[in-house]
Parts: sequence; C-alpha cells; structure tokens
Amino acid sequence: MSGLDASFFLIEDENTPLHVASVVVFEGPPPSYGDLVRKVVSKLPQIPRYRQRVRSLPLHLGRPVWTDDPHFQILYHLRHTAVPAPGNADQLRNLAGRVLGQRLDPSKPLWEIWLVEGLEDGRWALIGKVHHCMVDGVAGIDLLTALFDLSPDATEHQEPEPWEPEPEPSELELVLDGLRQNLAGPVRGLNALPGLVGSLRNGREIREFAGGLSRSVARFVRPSASSLNGPIGPHRRWCWVQGDLDEVRTIRRALGGTVNDVVLAAVTRGFRDLLEGRGELSPAAVVRTAVPVSLRTSDDKDQMTNRIAPVFLNLPCGEADPLHRLHRIRKQMDDLKRSHQEVGSTTLTRLTNTAVAPALLTLAARTPMRLHNPMVQTITTNVPGPPFPLYVLGRKVVELHPYVPIAGGMRVATAIFSYLGKLNFGLTGDFDAMPDLEVLAQGIRAGFDELTEKTAEKAAR
Repeated sequence: MSGLDASFFLIEDENTPLHVASVVVFEGPPPSYGDLVRKVVSKLPQIPRYRQRVRSLPLHLGRPVWTDDPHFQILYHLRHTAVPAPGNADQLRNLAGRVLGQRLDPSKPLWEIWLVEGLEDGRWALIGKVHHCMVDGVAGIDLLTALFDLSPDATEHQEPEPWEPEPEPSELELVLDGLRQNLAGPVRGLNALPGLVGSLRNGREIREFAGGLSRSVARFVRPSASSLNGPIGPHRRWCWVQGDLDEVRTIRRALGGTVNDVVLAAVTRGFRDLLEGRGELSPAAVVRTAVPVSLRTSDDKDQMTNRIAPVFLNLPCGEADPLHRLHRIRKQMDDLKRSHQEVGSTTLTRLTNTAVAPALLTLAARTPMRLHNPMVQTITTNVPGPPFPLYVLGRKVVELHPYVPIAGGMRVATAIFSYLGKLNFGLTGDFDAMPDLEVLAQGIRAGFDELTEKTAEKAAR
C-alpha cells in the first residue's frame, strides 16, 4: 500500500468506517440475484483487487499489503434485500443510511454490493461500498465503467476463467518486506521531493506559492462553526439533493467563476441555513472545508489507489448576499490555484510513503481524530461523472448518489457526482449530531435557486 492508502486503512475504528459508496437507481424490472452475481463475477478479472484482502505486517514493521483471499466467496460480497413495495426515496435513503454506517469486515476483500428491490415504478437499486484504502473518488469512476455497461444491448457476458488465488506470503516474507520498505521509504521520499519542488518552475511561482501559503494559514485563524466538530458515533444519517448541470453552467457564464465555484456557493448557502437554524449564524461565520484535489494523470487511469490531496477554504456562511458569497469563494479558489497550494498538500501526501513504521503513521493520523480538531469542519468533494448513460443487464442507471465518510471529529461531509446532466449531492452526517441534515440539503437547493434568480436579474437589465 501507499502511505495514504495505509493511513485510510489503519485509522479506521468502530466509530469511523472509512468506505466510499454510492446508491445507484435503475429502471425496472430488477434482475434476478443470480444474474447479477454472474454479471459481477464476469467483471472481476478486470479488477483483481476485488479478490484481495489486507494483510498487516507482524508488529506493524511495514505498511499493510494486498494478498489474494484464499477463501473468497462472491455471495458474501453481493447481498440481496428489499424495501416494502412501493418503496419511495425516503425509504431507500433510510435503508442506505443503515447499510453505509456499517464497517466492512477488514479480514475480507473490502467491498460490498447490495441489490435492493421494491422501489416504486418498478425500479431497483444497487448500494455499493468500497473501502477508501482501495479507491478515491476518481478511481471509483473507473470501477463504475468496469462494472457497468455502456449500451443497453450488452446483456451477454463471458464466462470467466477459473480463478486460483496466489499463495499468501509467509510471516517471514512479510517481515522482510516491511524491513525493505523501512529502508527504501526515506530514499524514495527524498528522491520525490526535487520533482515536487520542481513543479514550481521559476522564482515567481515560488514567491506566489509562499504568499499563497501564508494566506492559507491565515484562513485557519478565522473562528468557525463549533457545533460541526466533536465526537462522532458509529451511526450515520445520509440524504441527497440534486442540481442541474446546465443551470450551473448558465449561472457560471452570467456571474463568473467555475462550475465548482458555483457548487461551493450553493453548499455555503446550505451551511448558512444550518447555522441559522442552530442559532450560530453571525456576519463573520465561516465553515472551513477541505476540498480534495485529484492528482491523477493519464498514466494513473487504471491504478487502484488514492491520488488525492486537499486544499482548504472558508465558506463565507455569514455573508448575506449570494453574489458576494460567490465572489469570495471564487477569490479563494483562484488564489489556491494561482499559488499552487496543491504542491504543499502533494508533498505532505508523498511524505507518508517515507514513514519509518506504520505505528507512527497511525499515531500521526489518529491523534487529530481523537482530539476532534476544530480546524476543519467538513469535506466537500466534487467528482465529474460520465455524461453518457450506464447500464447493468440492459437496465439504465437513472440516478447515482454518492457517499463520503466522516472522520476526525468532522460531523458532516458532502460528495458531489455528476451524471447525465445532473449534479447529485450526497450528504453524510453523524446520526446524533446532525438531526437537521435535511436543512443543509434544502439550503443547497435554495442556493442554486437564488443564484438562478440573480442570473435572471442580470439578464433583464
């Protein structure tokens, strides 16, 4: 495992399940469970990690490794359930919330797919869970294109060749491999640093990075919403809301910024409504969010691992004017891009590969989680999905809703995934700390509505 992948695996505990997931709704009728099993089995040769489990090294002398699971059983990973027909969206969300709050068994390959029947209009759904140590959001898109079809006519599947697991390494082999990691890790880290520093191509970019870094640090000085940080339990609330991608593009063209700036402005309105309902809203109120940035290149397309690093910005929830909120978000994002702040995050991420022992890596990662660090309140991750339809066994995907885990004392997180012209927001909250999660969801929708209204006002002048 890479250092980042290992940290996702090692810091998980009973209150912090660290899988990413999605709820995918299809046109009916649902396939049989057996047909779905055969379909998934036919795809497994393309994604061998799905038959592998994690082995930790004795005494944590090195990072965990992936080995073939000699007891792999597809029926364990593919589950079958239903809601009382005709099940509506709330029933599906409640079921998904319970399923997504459950940890994956760390002794088995770290994924599950649940077939859900009984939805209204003859629809059905898949709830898919994959541990964050296997994939990031962008890699998850590769999995969708591997598991799903691009045509409704692709209903036939080849019978897979018999699979035999590779022999598992012995304890001695694992120990020796861990010692090699410990010796080679610092060297690899030092060799990587010149390339990272070299990504700042001249003195001007180095000065911009230094100035941007000081401004980024200053953002952490701003007081932020206190109720969004604190202990979290094992249970989750989860809901979704949708936006229209053409609507967002129209707003962007009229008011400036990027699609992501407009999305963040709508999320800011959601948090504004949330804080107002809690009596915490003030003109200076901000919610600090981590925004994961993909580091993937074309060479990383088929890599089943994490290639992300975060940047941080303040969502100006206390600002009453939606145009001013959009302007302040755009200014911060432009500054982060212009000053190459992702280089700093990338450097820290790469340095996890130099960790001398996973025990130190685990301690470093778990400490802020145990302290419920109030520096960052939430995560907002935006992943572009396919603009073309996906199918399973001839059934079209009509909705695709993302799920992102919460950790480190952050009680709420937002994942955004685009599909077929829709922006799908999946909101994860701690069950006890976020009883008003729907307020955030409705506020995001209101954020798009108010920006659309401002766009119309500008066009009418």
